Amino acid sequence: MAVSHKGAISFGLVHIPVALHTATQDNDIRFNQLCKSDHSRVRYKKVCSGCGKEATEDEIVKGFAYEKDQYVVVTDEEFERIKTEKDRSLQIIHFTDLSTIDPVYYEKSYHVVPEAGGEKAFSLLWRAMKEENKVAIAKTVMGVSETLLAIMPTETGLLVEKLYYKDEIKVLPRESIQAGVSDAELAVAKQLIGAMDKPFQPELYHDEYQARLRALIQDKIAGREIVAPAEEKPGNIIDLMSALQQSVKEADASRRTS
Repeated sequence: MAVSHKGAISFGLVHIPVALHTATQDNDIRFNQLCKSDHSRVRYKKVCSGCGKEATEDEIVKGFAYEKDQYVVVTDEEFERIKTEKDRSLQIIHFTDLSTIDPVYYEKSYHVVPEAGGEKAFSLLWRAMKEENKVAIAKTVMGVSETLLAIMPTETGLLVEKLYYKDEIKVLPRESIQAGVSDAELAVAKQLIGAMDKPFQPELYHDEYQARLRALIQDKIAGREIVAPAEEKPGNIIDLMSALQQSVKEADASRRTS
């Protein structure tokens, strides 16, 4: 597994050398863009607007436009030169309860692996955070951006969640409407939640649409006809309470047979 970022968790005066590895992967089927007339690949090239020639990766530099068509060029070496030791570490700012972090702030997950010499301090931090049931809020610089992080203890180690900043979160386009509900409706809704309550087991969930998409591709390769799956017909439920009561019955029946 490739390393995404290297640094050290800075915990007071304790420094724990670690490497971050991405914790997730994208398994979706990818499609190429083709020209409709002859199915040739549509390709995108990086072309210099000055000379009109295609630019290779080693010919491309980063530039900031401070005025129209006026750029200041910054090299990778200069990006690194202005980083401090604090920027290169995962500096813990404070600890907090997981419940205080709104899930909308989570962006990307990383596994944390201790580097040579940091195993004992890593284990100490992990165990202390786990027993105190706390997560750490930290900062580091990844690439050319200072990144906000949440360091979380799991059953086996530490997980880093890259967080959005407050000004990156969009506000609701409109306030949600709080419609009135009756005590009876609320009671049946809670009953339905109880009937459908069970532990989260990630191995039980699969991308069913991707499976159908793979089957579609294989059918087209084999020249077979594409048949739409049978639609589930909605029941004849005309009001909210009836829908809730019927849902409770179906959930109870499903639990008894599973």
